[in-house]
Amino acid sequence: MKRIGLLPRILIAITLGIVIGAYFPDWVVRFFATFNGIFGNFLGFAIPLIIIGFIAPGIGEIGKGAGKLIGITTTVAYLSTFLAGLLAFFAARNLYPLFLETGGVASEMANPEESLLKPFFEVEIPPVMGVMTALVIAFTLGLGMAAMKGNQLKGVMVEFRTIIEKVISFVIIPLLPLHILGIFANMTSAGQVQTILSVFAKVFVMIILLHLTMLLIQYSVTGAATSRNPLKLLKGMMPAYFTALGTQSSASTIPVTLRQTKKNGVRDKIADFSVPLLATIHLSGSTITIVSCAMAVMLLNGQDPTFASIIPFVLMLGITMIAAPGVPGGAVMAAIGLLESMLSFDATMVSLMIALYLAQDSFGTATNVTGDGALSGLVDRLTSEKKSAKNVAKIS
Repeated sequence: MKRIGLLPRILIAITLGIVIGAYFPDWVVRFFATFNGIFGNFLGFAIPLIIIGFIAPGIGEIGKGAGKLIGITTTVAYLSTFLAGLLAFFAARNLYPLFLETGGVASEMANPEESLLKPFFEVEIPPVMGVMTALVIAFTLGLGMAAMKGNQLKGVMVEFRTIIEKVISFVIIPLLPLHILGIFANMTSAGQVQTILSVFAKVFVMIILLHLTMLLIQYSVTGAATSRNPLKLLKGMMPAYFTALGTQSSASTIPVTLRQTKKNGVRDKIADFSVPLLATIHLSGSTITIVSCAMAVMLLNGQDPTFASIIPFVLMLGITMIAAPGVPGGAVMAAIGLLESMLSFDATMVSLMIALYLAQDSFGTATNVTGDGALSGLVDRLTSEKKSAKNVAKIS
């Protein structure tokens, strides 16, 4: 029997949660609330480990190899990711007030924790360190490994990352649908679910439109730089887009992305280097999703997502999601620490964020990998210009 994908499981969980919250007795909802409390505490425990496990080896691996080419590719990827965050912020800032009725939502969702049913008991699982401490340790280790010639510590950190990836793949991701079921059961019992579902549908449509807008921007820039038709280049990457829709993994889509990038005229040596690197550091689609969902959740809880609060979050997001694992939900797992530390998300807000994100994770991943083709073409053009300039200098 074919295994049910993550998106169908999320949708089934939301449906069952609404049914349980509407028709089952309170003790059933409290049972799920108890599980959610334990799972949420475990997730909080795992977040610092996720940050260290992803960021430290990711930075360490970026530091090896072809110096300047790494610098150009990384800079282009970061700028693209940051631009995606800006696009999401300004779109949400201008459009959400039009279709989310933020004033009414904020008052309806004021102090949502007070109306939710409490768990039967709680199990404390304190994290070994704070989020910012984990970030500082990750950056320190990553930059140190990038500067060192030895590979012993790097090997340890890569193995540690593998452990964290397995925790996400075999524990956190499989249990997330049950966690989301409990959240929606409790919100239905508290009379909040209609507001949440209306937000889900509207935000989902906006995010997909923003993904398409970002791809058009990326390919327009590359098309202008290479004097080629951007729509033709984008059409050439469609096999990678639809492959990513199915796999929900940038890493799993690399072979298709690489093939289509070369068919679009990128030199083999540039494509062979840039596509695997961009698969781990370029997450424009995921950034659009995370920023859009975060702002929606903040508005639901009566918070005002200002430019001053969101832009530092976007700047850190582009770094924190480096080497997010090639598993569904990897980007949002890496971002949870920032949501809590920089945007003051509580457990309920994090759960809503995860549900919103995972509902369209495959579209964000597809945008990531399709954008990789545009950025590879831009890197190819930038490096070829430098090479031509050197040749001209030698001739003169």
